[in-house]
Amino acid sequence: MKIAILSQDASLYSTRRLKEVGEARGHDMRVINYLRCYMNITSHKPKVVYQGKVLEELDAIIPRIGASKTFYGTAVVRQFEVMGVFAANESQAISRSRDKLRCLQILSREGVGLPVTGFANSTKDIDGLIEIVGGAPLVIKLLEGTQGIGVVLAETHQAAKSVIEAFRGLDANILVQEFIKEAGGMDIRCFVIDNKVVASMKRQGAPGEFRSNLHRGGKAEQMKLTPEERSTAVRAAKAMGLRVAGVDLLRSNHGPVVMEVNSSPGLEGIENATGVDVAGKIIEFLQKNAASGKTRDRIQY
Repeated sequence: MKIAILSQDASLYSTRRLKEVGEARGHDMRVINYLRCYMNITSHKPKVVYQGKVLEELDAIIPRIGASKTFYGTAVVRQFEVMGVFAANESQAISRSRDKLRCLQILSREGVGLPVTGFANSTKDIDGLIEIVGGAPLVIKLLEGTQGIGVVLAETHQAAKSVIEAFRGLDANILVQEFIKEAGGMDIRCFVIDNKVVASMKRQGAPGEFRSNLHRGGKAEQMKLTPEERSTAVRAAKAMGLRVAGVDLLRSNHGPVVMEVNSSPGLEGIENATGVDVAGKIIEFLQKNAASGKTRDRIQY
């Protein structure tokens, strides 16, 4: 097969692993910087051009789209879909997962466990917003934040008010969520491929840090899931329409709750913590499922 990895940096662990594993299995693997692609949008012969050459005869693409480049990245993925190229994750599914508010609303509609979450526009409604999630302590999140950036724990009502007023004063959109204290700074990353959890790890935040992100000093190790956690992760990925996803869960007193669904989950942490060849499982998924024109996102919202 001819497979393109859409990535800005060929030296990144995830990109490198996918390329190496694909080549080891006999596939023609290329790393394409999607920001350097340009498109000919036409009814009869749509094209994607990279470094002056038309990208033709690709069997599949693996999007590794950076959060800050979602608009252009998903446009490139969508153009490949128009051309009938199979995408490991489709453009619409990536867009859904990147919009944190939309993601939570879809998960809510599907009955997937979530932390109590509030969203408002006016600073006049702050007291009601804080009350609706159960009061302080609570977590305030920038909608556009990634890797734990723009996530604040407010331990008192007044602190929460001040942070929310500051963010809204900058016209930043935020979510307010209940603080799952019983999680103890630990979350669970479930790696889902084709509606199956193929690997899972727990991530423990650094001492004094409620965020468990590995980029912020968190530690990871292999984790055995409960049947309910496994089911929740699969349902969350399926609700987003993602074939490859990283689903982040917290263990709460009312069962597993989904914090985030990631459409370009990193491979380094999960592979090192679990010893599972996740990159190989992604390639196996493409081998089994990639077929020309097999792009059919049927989720309506």
